[in-house]
Amino acid sequence: MHAVIPYVVAGLLFALGVYGVLRRRNAILVLMAVELMLNAVNLILVAADATIKSGLTGVQPEAWAYPIPEPRAGAIFALFVIVLAAAEVGVGLAIILQYYRLRRAVVLDEVSLHEHDHERADQAPTGDDHATVADQNKNARVTG
Repeated sequence: MHAVIPYVVAGLLFALGVYGVLRRRNAILVLMAVELMLNAVNLILVAADATIKSGLTGVQPEAWAYPIPEPRAGAIFALFVIVLAAAEVGVGLAIILQYYRLRRAVVLDEVSLHEHDHERADQAPTGDDHATVADQNKNARVTG
């Protein structure tokens, strides 16, 4: 297999993941897109490790600037990325499930970033609200 093929496939996977993060509205699909990007990084790590190791055949380890005692360092880094991805999925799904229990929706466009935004969105402003605020401001100036 040619050495460029895994890099091209990883680039396509990463681009597809970025597209999924930017275009999807469902939180679970966004998590899946992030996982796709992490898998692309894993593919690059393993492919780079194999490419570099095959390019160094016949070179004595003492000639390297920093000899690596492990023959497959890319695979070890990929294992750490897999563990990180599993933790990310666990925490992300827990957050999404808790949000679904509270709001009954997992659409990212409807997620309020502030604590009381969902209460303001439920209450439509009326003419009485403006008068009440004006009265409160007037009372605050008189008493303060």
